[in-house]
Amino acid sequence: MVTWTKHEDIWDEAAAASYDTPGTGMFAPEVLEPAVERLAALAEGGAALEFAIGTGRIAIPLRQRGVPVAGIEIASAMLAKLRTKADEAAIPVVLGDMTTATVPGRFSLVFLVFNGISNVETQTEQIECFHNAARHLGPGGRFVIELWVPELPQRTVAAKANVVRAEDGYVLVDTVDVLAQHVVSHHFRFGPEGEAATLFRSAHRYVWPAELDLMAKLAGFDLETRHADWRGSPFDAASTGHVSVYRLAGG
Repeated sequence: MVTWTKHEDIWDEAAAASYDTPGTGMFAPEVLEPAVERLAALAEGGAALEFAIGTGRIAIPLRQRGVPVAGIEIASAMLAKLRTKADEAAIPVVLGDMTTATVPGRFSLVFLVFNGISNVETQTEQIECFHNAARHLGPGGRFVIELWVPELPQRTVAAKANVVRAEDGYVLVDTVDVLAQHVVSHHFRFGPEGEAATLFRSAHRYVWPAELDLMAKLAGFDLETRHADWRGSPFDAASTGHVSVYRLAGG
């Protein structure tokens, strides 16, 4: 099982306080609105459950669209931040591990966005995410995953660290363990000159799309659609990410 202590250490009060960036980054309207619109359509009038609901980036605007939303969240600090924006009556949340925690009721849609499944660091536990989604869905229900596409490792390169992004005030460096399919992302943010840089680290297990499809099969799902983004762009060999919609048998 993913350990509570580890995730509480990563997603602590400082991380929760700085997570929301209203109007910019992953909270920018051009990023957020297509995701909410697509999820609302996939719910087809039923209730939705978000794994790793966080501070409510998706859940709150989805609820405002009229979709009943519940959640599972492992980090108490992230849930506390959500509670400053929506109470338990509006968006009920179970504090727990999304591989095992259960939420009362039956849902037509379960979703796990913004690379959330990669935060689960073993293949076995990632498979359990699919099984737990299936437990919450009725026949024909959907499980939606948003995830990045891993790059092929360079066998001739000895370095174990890659600079993924470098821009003013920010550098992202990934350290990679190819055998374990593990990545640790190191986010360095730089303030004014003379001010110490801040570092935020998060661990991931990367997953190939074909591996994800097999995990889905093991839990009774079939791939319904896969696109390169929330707007429905075609997924191809050049795509750096995907939105995959899995449907539970029996619908």
